Amino acid sequence: MYKGQTVGVVIPAYNEAGFVGEVIATVPAFVDRIYAVDDASTDDTWTEITEQAQRMNDRQSEQPLVTADGGVSYRQRVVTARHERNRGVGAAIKTGYRQAVEDGIDVVAVMNADRQMDPDILNRIVDPVAEGRADYAKGNRLERPEYRAAMSRWRLFGNAILTLLTKVASGYWGMMDPQNGYTAVSREALKTIDLDAVYDRFGFCNDMLVHMNVHRFRIADVDMPAVYGEETSHIEYSSFVPQLSLLLARQFLWRLRARHLDDGVHPLAAFYGFGATGLLAGFGHGIRSLWSAGESGRTTTYGLLFGVVMLVVAVLFDRRDNEELEVEG
Repeated sequence: MYKGQTVGVVIPAYNEAGFVGEVIATVPAFVDRIYAVDDASTDDTWTEITEQAQRMNDRQSEQPLVTADGGVSYRQRVVTARHERNRGVGAAIKTGYRQAVEDGIDVVAVMNADRQMDPDILNRIVDPVAEGRADYAKGNRLERPEYRAAMSRWRLFGNAILTLLTKVASGYWGMMDPQNGYTAVSREALKTIDLDAVYDRFGFCNDMLVHMNVHRFRIADVDMPAVYGEETSHIEYSSFVPQLSLLLARQFLWRLRARHLDDGVHPLAAFYGFGATGLLAGFGHGIRSLWSAGESGRTTTYGLLFGVVMLVVAVLFDRRDNEELEVEG
């Protein structure tokens, strides 16, 4: 129990033997329940999870069922689950989310099994949600130079690109570091969004932000340092980047439809539409004119200028429309 709220932690794991047991063991004491989900690992991850869970549950069984403050205490502190086939980190998180909702947990956090998430700052991630200031909180490693010092230039570049794309797709224009999986979410939000529709693999965190915005949930960024050690990344960037880019483009269009078109054409959607049309018309006219050796300068310039102006106006309106959904972490 934390600040009057029950707290659960989902730990998704895929081939994290040597790490996941320690992560489970170091979850802070204020967490009521831990959901360790093995996404069909091929190493000893499942054995490590079950052994650590057994040790912790044996100790938990010796404790009273009712806590000193009258809150709920769970006899089984660690709940384990294993996928029969590899479905992706997002799918593993959703398995934990669903069980936590069923158990009546108020705030559900996520800590990856690779030791990149410091358990000592879990309370800071949980605070905005437990205090009712936000419905979803996430870590942000980019705010301070000293916090992003451990990130390579390649990681920083990739994160900056994905931050921009996710801002556009989600409508949370003040948000940064959307790849950060250190998160906390309210039970209300989990019961409201369609978890089945959220992306199952890497990109889950980005897609969650879009779904949160469609339902106008408040989010908070929480500053935290980047941590990298001996863990191995399972991301294949050659396929991850184009897949995520397409996902975000599709989800951007879905957000516009769900928020600004289902009940009639909203000016914001119109501005985005005019901007895209202007850019496409300008580029198209320029290419056609070059192909036919014609003079394209003025018409092409007007089309591109119109498109850029309309997109700038759309972004300004979009940011203003969503600024109340972003709170201080």
